[in-house]
Amino acid sequence: MTQVREAAVAGYFYPAEAGELSSTIHTMLDEVPAGPGAAPKALIVPHAGYIYSGPVAATAYARLLPHRDEYTRIVLFGPSHRVPFPGLAGSGADVFRTPLGDVPLDREAIDALDLPELMVFDAAHRLEHSLEVQLPFLQVVLGSFSLVPIVVGDSDAETVARVIDALWGGQETLIVISSDLSHYLPYDKARARDRDTREAIEQFKARYIDHNDACGATPLGGLLIAAGRRGLQVSTLDLRTSGDTAGGREQVVGYGAWMFLSPSNKSTKNQGSPQQQGSA
Repeated sequence: MTQVREAAVAGYFYPAEAGELSSTIHTMLDEVPAGPGAAPKALIVPHAGYIYSGPVAATAYARLLPHRDEYTRIVLFGPSHRVPFPGLAGSGADVFRTPLGDVPLDREAIDALDLPELMVFDAAHRLEHSLEVQLPFLQVVLGSFSLVPIVVGDSDAETVARVIDALWGGQETLIVISSDLSHYLPYDKARARDRDTREAIEQFKARYIDHNDACGATPLGGLLIAAGRRGLQVSTLDLRTSGDTAGGREQVVGYGAWMFLSPSNKSTKNQGSPQQQGSA
């Protein structure tokens, strides 16, 4: 019997009706200016409600469109917001369900992992939005793919980096880190803190990013370590806040989007989108 992880935040973080959801995502993607054509190896994207962070996430996902047939597996990391636990949580599900359909898990890869820090813990996935909100974007942009979903609990960046190393794969594998930035600061203070986080990401300085800077600081740091060791290049694509998208400016949440290119695919140097350049 197929074990399904049902959508938990459809109708809250994003539309619950398939047609509206697809149209919403296509509209956001259509608003992204054309960018460099190299295929990313990894992305950092935000995970708030689409009205707030969706346009920022779209600046990263749009970079996948010219390469949609190249990716067959997504390795997706996000922080735990609801269930405290030690280590990293994999899923025992066979598929993750969204209004756009079912995404099959790469059970062979998941079951082959022999890492003491990684356990199957479905309670961490059941209500977690940080992974779920990425799936409709990926379904629209890529069509079909398999998924390795990992929720990060009380762990450290080096541990995450080891798991990323084990799942690195080749050109068929895209690594996605789900993280928002600063939370509930006044607009100007949030922009200043998020600029510091952007600089730390661009310089691969994982130790300079903590959970006051990014809720996904641990998986984000793990990617910086793993990507830095391989000589990947990072480009900032967007940096905005909820005060720039759909909210007030008294207390805002920061959002950023980054892409990482393998050495053979390097074509840009920290070349952001017009949105990022204007808001930084």
